[in-house]
Amino acid sequence: MPTKVRIPTPLRQLTGGEELVTVTAANVGAAIAEMQAKYPGIKDRLLDDKGEVRRFVNVYVNEEDIRFLQNQATLLKDGDEISIIPAIAGG
Repeated sequence: MPTKVRIPTPLRQLTGGEELVTVTAANVGAAIAEMQAKYPGIKDRLLDDKGEVRRFVNVYVNEEDIRFLQNQATLLKDGDEISIIPAIAGG
């Protein structure tokens, strides 16, 4: 089940400049693990020491925040799109 993952500009150095990558994972956590295997270092930028999505990183599946779904256990199906969006602070 191919799922597209949109990579934000700050992480594209890890994906060889690719904005859109494809994974074949069953859920978001497995998608992160698959990306780590293909693009070493990306997991450390997305997950904290406890293995949870970092506070300042927002992950969406089809425009739905995974924090309001099942977090990393959120299931993926063919054609889904994951968007990784760094939080923006300012004032």
